[in-house]
Amino acid sequence: MENHNNSEKPSDFIREFIKQDIESGRFGGRVHTRFPPEPNGYLHIGHAKAICLNFDIAKQFNGKCNLRFDDTNPTKEEYEYVEAIKQDIKWLGYDWEDRLFFASDYFEQMYEYAVQLIKKGKAYVCDLTPKEIKQYRGTLTEPGKESPYRNRTIEENLLLFEKMKQGEFPEGSKTLRAKIDMTSSNLNMRDPVMYRIIKKVRHHRTGGKWFIYPTYDWAHGLEDSIEKITHSLCSLEYENHRPLYDWFLDQLDIYHPRQIEFARLNMTYTIMSKRYLGEIVKKGIVNGWDDPRMPTLAGMRRAGYPPEAIRKFCDRIGVAKTDSIIDIELLEHFVRENLNKTSQRRMVVLKPLKLVIENYPEKETEQLTAINNPENPDDGTRKIPFSKVLYIDEDDFMESPKEKFYRLAPGREVRLRYAYFVKCTGVVKDDSGRIIEVRCTYDPATRGGDAPDGRKSKVTLHWVSAYHCIDIESRLYGRLFLNKNPMDFPEGSDFTINLNPESISIKRCKAEPSLKDVKPGDRFQFERSGYFVCDPDSKEGLPVFNLIVSLKDEWEKIKKFLT
Repeated sequence: MENHNNSEKPSDFIREFIKQDIESGRFGGRVHTRFPPEPNGYLHIGHAKAICLNFDIAKQFNGKCNLRFDDTNPTKEEYEYVEAIKQDIKWLGYDWEDRLFFASDYFEQMYEYAVQLIKKGKAYVCDLTPKEIKQYRGTLTEPGKESPYRNRTIEENLLLFEKMKQGEFPEGSKTLRAKIDMTSSNLNMRDPVMYRIIKKVRHHRTGGKWFIYPTYDWAHGLEDSIEKITHSLCSLEYENHRPLYDWFLDQLDIYHPRQIEFARLNMTYTIMSKRYLGEIVKKGIVNGWDDPRMPTLAGMRRAGYPPEAIRKFCDRIGVAKTDSIIDIELLEHFVRENLNKTSQRRMVVLKPLKLVIENYPEKETEQLTAINNPENPDDGTRKIPFSKVLYIDEDDFMESPKEKFYRLAPGREVRLRYAYFVKCTGVVKDDSGRIIEVRCTYDPATRGGDAPDGRKSKVTLHWVSAYHCIDIESRLYGRLFLNKNPMDFPEGSDFTINLNPESISIKRCKAEPSLKDVKPGDRFQFERSGYFVCDPDSKEGLPVFNLIVSLKDEWEKIKKFLT
């Protein structure tokens, strides 16, 4: 496991609790955490916070961290999700070593524990339907009422539970419930369901062996206990479940971890729900769980986000006891910060406009020297071809320039990156009046971009040689949602009303020839445009690049108002 913590890392309330437990000798000074995802979808950026927290805490305190899949609901779980989750965790830089577990590893033990509770008179088989159970449960202001099946004898409950296990009852016809207190102020303590009958779907690991499956509330604490977890770190919505977690372990008189809750990650312009993200995928709104517009780790990986940036983001936001919303610009800031240091520069023209240098020799080609990364001298330089006919970006030319437009225009001189000063002498238009070619002259004395007489240019334009460039496809991704809170929508509609209809724009572009042999996952800064990553959709003769983030850092601007 890599150590992503520095020795000066500030503490937080979870780490303080752990330090206290170590000092008091609780758990024998051990620290053993776990990351327990449900394999019912792909992990998103919110899960990254929990992954980093659990693995980093284990590393910081010389402990261990398990990867455990809570596969207790075969109606929603698939083997595909198991493999995707494992890939995501490894991509983030973490290793569970030999500690890969599944809730289904413990199904037999959980069943035996349930039998123990029945024998103690602490659990019973109930024939109420799910709708009736909800009605009997009561409300926050009204107590629940007891099930008419609550006082079955221990013998009858044992027999019925065994028959449930053998598949003798229809799906959904019976449940096993804990016998606690239907008048409790905590609704979770009002005889919660421990087992339900599921027969129509086979489990991805156990197949058709089981007809009853444990609920999360029942399985959660048992899994932690069996694995001898010391600190069970959960998101804040499980705080009201902690009394039930404790009750089950106390009634069984088995090893008892400590559950600590923290606020989950909420982020602007982002949905943090596997259910809704799954809906987006099923409706074809995006091209799968790994679409670069998705907040899934698979999506961010394909979008070109460096895992180091995600870890730094999670470290920066820390852990808290109250919910808050993090600006997505902070995550993008850390992505830019990483890419600025690590990405080599390339020249790519996203909206090509032909530029002809009238006084440049017809068949001559020069090899000019370009810096790969000014932030990292070890990346060295490369050669780029220069010729009579170039492509520049059409946004860099205006026939009738507006105020504060300093780029190329008739009669105006600008610098070409690593090349020469050029001066516009005219344009060529097609029959519709659209400019299809810009005509210029160049000053041979300005090779490299400096004028011997000291004259300056307010701008430097990027370009590629029309005789040597290659075609590439660029996919310019924007936010998937227009609303900062995608779940804020008018009554009678749903979250899809907030979708951005222009969240992707695909362009055929011209690129310098050095990008011909790139591989999927290679990242570059396209000068003056943004950071891009080569996509797996690339084909021979047509590399495909996804926009990771633009060059503009909105977080730096936002930060001024927060400090």
